[in-house]
Amino acid sequence: MTTTSTVEHLGRGPLTRAEMAAVVARDIPDGSYVNLGIGQPTSVAAHLREGSGVVLHTENGMLGMGPEAHGDEVDPDLTNAGKVPVTELAGAAYFHHADSFAMMRGGHLDVCVLGAFQVSARGDLANWHTGAPDAIPAVGGAMDLAGGAKDVLVMMTLFAKDGSAKLVPECTYPLTGVRCVSRVYTDVALFDLGGPDVVVLETWGTSVRDLAARLEVPLRGAGTTHP
Repeated sequence: MTTTSTVEHLGRGPLTRAEMAAVVARDIPDGSYVNLGIGQPTSVAAHLREGSGVVLHTENGMLGMGPEAHGDEVDPDLTNAGKVPVTELAGAAYFHHADSFAMMRGGHLDVCVLGAFQVSARGDLANWHTGAPDAIPAVGGAMDLAGGAKDVLVMMTLFAKDGSAKLVPECTYPLTGVRCVSRVYTDVALFDLGGPDVVVLETWGTSVRDLAARLEVPLRGAGTTHP
């Protein structure tokens, strides 16, 4: 997405999960090979534009994955990495788990969309462990994706249930990848981490000024407009 100014949607509240997924899908370039991480990111599949040519990859060994399956479409042998039943598109291919990871590690994916516990201002990613003694670690393929995909996008709520921000100056949770995230999609704002500053590209139900008051990360708007 090319953005010359920050768009503040002040007349509407935070995005729903489906609306967040639609915004992510909007920004994925046509013809990309894409991996959607476990959790919220899998919902992006349902919002990809027909005819976009985007090819979905899942780390458990499938290329050409379609949206989530429902009803009679469900095949228990056809799931994504999160064990959610999915559909297949024409030309879909299946392969060994090791071959799937070779695609990830070999730099063959254009985009991956991951969830996160924290993202730092410089693009560090923490999404596999909160560091709590009783937490169950879940690395999965996130480290391979963070290091292997050409463009790493994060989809998450901006604030945790206790009100703490997930976009932080420095991650306090164990890292998944260092300086790997280029853009963060949240329920209230879209952030670009591709330069020296955190740039707010779009907001929903809040303003850049209000966000700056709640976050410890220095923010820069791209020249604010209101639709």
